[in-house]
Amino acid sequence: QVQLVESGGGLVRPGGSLRLSCAASGFTFSSSALSWYRQAPGKERELVAAITHVGGFTTYADSVKGRFTISRDNAKNTVNLQMNSLKPEDTAVYYCKARAGLREYWGQGTQVTVSS
Repeated sequence: QVQLVESGGGLVRPGGSLRLSCAASGFTFSSSALSWYRQAPGKERELVAAITHVGGFTTYADSVKGRFTISRDNAKNTVNLQMNSLKPEDTAVYYCKARAGLREYWGQGTQVTVSS
């Protein structure tokens, strides 16, 4: 059974930091491309960051470059998103996604709220 379980969301003040984690099971994690998406109320889901399974190359949305860092730990089957200098516009539900071959798997999401 495939599972992706996000954790680490919460309420944080502007300028603060959060670290999201996504624990995966049920598929070949090390061969999967991984990414984080987010969806704010009334908006479409958007790609935040991605990391390849070969070489660990990363890409970021322009809005988070220099503030967010995606990383993966193949030994622990986890993908993380370190979020620094958070802004109110980062408020959203954050989802992790894994692509293994032609199949895609999504987590259930974790809420991040940036507010004073």
